Amino acid sequence: MSENKVQTANLKYEEALAKLENVLQQLERSDCPLEEALALFQEGMQLVQFCRSKLNDVENKISILLKEAEEFVPFNGEGGGHDV
Repeated sequence: MSENKVQTANLKYEEALAKLENVLQQLERSDCPLEEALALFQEGMQLVQFCRSKLNDVENKISILLKEAEEFVPFNGEGGGHDV
């Protein structure tokens, strides 16, 4: 059996999610042949993996930004020892 690889190189998260919704709609059809259902299931699993990866990347970037924000000491303008 040849493996159908979903092309995700230039795919955005939202596009992958829309494709996944389309795959689910096709799988929910009662007249979907078994071989087609298997191929759709494989495609759907690849899209799920891609979306998870994208979400993990974003989560890691947010964690880094939050950590950097905790280290940042903002100027509050309240008498930091400088009298005018």
